[in-house]
This record gives sequence, structure tokens and C-alpha cells, in this order.
Amino acid sequence: MPICPECESALDFEEDEVEEGDVIACDECGTEYEVVATDPLELSKVEEGYEDDEDEEAAGEEEE
Repeated sequence: MPICPECESALDFEEDEVEEGDVIACDECGTEYEVVATDPLELSKVEEGYEDDEDEEAAGEEEE
């Protein structure tokens, strides 16, 4: 089971059920990680203020 680098708690998810691009949040500290590779599993910390391009486009369309 992967470990959160921020608080060293176990990240509670099934490694074989995630896909690249999924975002996983640590239950203890709330830090979010994006799955950048699945074999081997590689996570990248999501920086604060980060939003998917798709989310930004959808938000822009709703405002118009």
C-alpha cells in the first residue's frame, strides 16, 4: 500500500483499480496526488490551485 510522503500514513485505495490521471487524497492530511503511472505506481503531488484544463473550460462555458 502506498504511503503519503507528507504525513507517512497509508493511502487507502486499491492500486489495481486506479488509472492514470486519477486523483487520490490522503485521508489523514488531505494532500492530493495524481496517478501519473500505474506500472509501477507513480504518484505526483497536486499543487494547490491546480485544476484540470477540462474543469476550467467547463467553468468558463457555464459563466457565459
